[in-house]
Amino acid sequence: MTDYDWNAALAALVWQVELGVDEVICESAIDRYALPDRQAPIIPKAKPAAPVMVQDAPKPDTALAAQIAAAACNDLASLRMALDGFEHCELKKGARNLVFADGTPGAPLMIIGEAPGREEDLDGRPFLGNAGRLLDKMLAAIGHDRSSQEAEKAVYITNTVPWRPPGDRDPSQDEIAMMQPFLARHIALVTPRVIIAMGNIACAALLGQSGILRLRGTWAQSQAIPVMPMAHPAYLLRNPAAKREAWADLLNVQARLTAGVAR
Repeated sequence: MTDYDWNAALAALVWQVELGVDEVICESAIDRYALPDRQAPIIPKAKPAAPVMVQDAPKPDTALAAQIAAAACNDLASLRMALDGFEHCELKKGARNLVFADGTPGAPLMIIGEAPGREEDLDGRPFLGNAGRLLDKMLAAIGHDRSSQEAEKAVYITNTVPWRPPGDRDPSQDEIAMMQPFLARHIALVTPRVIIAMGNIACAALLGQSGILRLRGTWAQSQAIPVMPMAHPAYLLRNPAAKREAWADLLNVQARLTAGVAR
């Protein structure tokens, strides 16, 4: 039989059945008197149980959680607490501090940047280091100061994302979208007359657009508030020639604020 394939073996078996074979005799004799009166039942081997598929817990809707948390905030203090307690953003796990804001609430001018860097993460305030010092000079050139308590000179500064991304990378689209409800609530509570969106990340969150060199210098709107897209101070430090355009944008902002006072 070793030379038979299974088709040949099956054909041989069918041929034997047709000849009337009804019993197969083993090569060695069996002493049937030595067999027990009752044969132990043959217990079939249990089939291995099918593996239990453990379903992962459904992922929370982080955007909805952010919307609910932000909508419940009636002032800046509660908004800060809501952000500090928000556990759905992975950036929080690698950051030292929540970078909430700086300046005077209720200021006519609101600056929205991108995300904190190393110095901001250590200190807990936005726009520090070389970029922060340049921003302070830019604001002073149009009569504004983050430490001023005078209503028309005051400025309020925050970021699109309040935690430092690892390696100072750009925040992802998902991270921007997750933080957008908090940013929108932040703007609604500060109620500025004019917003400066500094950099691509801020423009993506406020205007749904990117390409700051194309957007800069042209007024847009977010939450019915005029928005001026501008190059980030960090970009200006790397590209000093762009400071001329930034100065033109600042004069545009100053004119808009002055016109608002005149009305």
